[in-house]
Amino acid sequence: MMLAKFRSKHPGSSVLHIAFFNFCRMVVHAIFIVIYRRRREGLENVPKSGGVLLVANHQSFFDPPLIGGALTTRDTDFLARGGLFKFKPFAWLISTLNATPIKQGAGDTGAMKEVIKRLNEHKAVIVFPEGSRSDDGKVQPFERGISVLLKRAKCVVVPVGIAGVYEVWPRHRSLPRVFAKPVAIVYGDPITTEELLENGTDEAIKSIQKRVETLVARAEELRR
Repeated sequence: MMLAKFRSKHPGSSVLHIAFFNFCRMVVHAIFIVIYRRRREGLENVPKSGGVLLVANHQSFFDPPLIGGALTTRDTDFLARGGLFKFKPFAWLISTLNATPIKQGAGDTGAMKEVIKRLNEHKAVIVFPEGSRSDDGKVQPFERGISVLLKRAKCVVVPVGIAGVYEVWPRHRSLPRVFAKPVAIVYGDPITTEELLENGTDEAIKSIQKRVETLVARAEELRR
């Protein structure tokens, strides 16, 4: 009975996979609390079940583990740049941590289909609509690729704002800084894709970006 209930919360995953994922999340959770003094707000806004699209700004390579590690109520999947999968040991690691490779600079229909599939399997998926890490830490214009997910995935959208991670590991640094100023993450109010699309695709993208920018500002306040 307990095993069946456990598997129902982690569809498509083996017990070993789930154990490894949770171990990694526990380690990451501890690292961000101890070394980077992570502040967190709005965890209650993330539904504990059902498909959830977590839409966040993108400051650093640390973004996926920060978001997933802070979200202790459920597992998360995420998109990762295809080049990160070239080194096989690292590819195995991030694949085990539920990463899906995506091509940059062009629409990747295969990756989009995989994300939609996972959302329809009631998983939580992290996406970064800016497409790549910010050059200056500020939120960049969202790409239109997210509109495919909003139209085709029946799920709840939770905007996420992160701050301070750019200072820890900016794009131009090969390695992260240690013991920088605190990092912060804020999960916003959930909204359905139907509500977002009421006024069309363009307005939906503007709306979700504005929500993320507001949460980034709040995350900056938490760092003080």
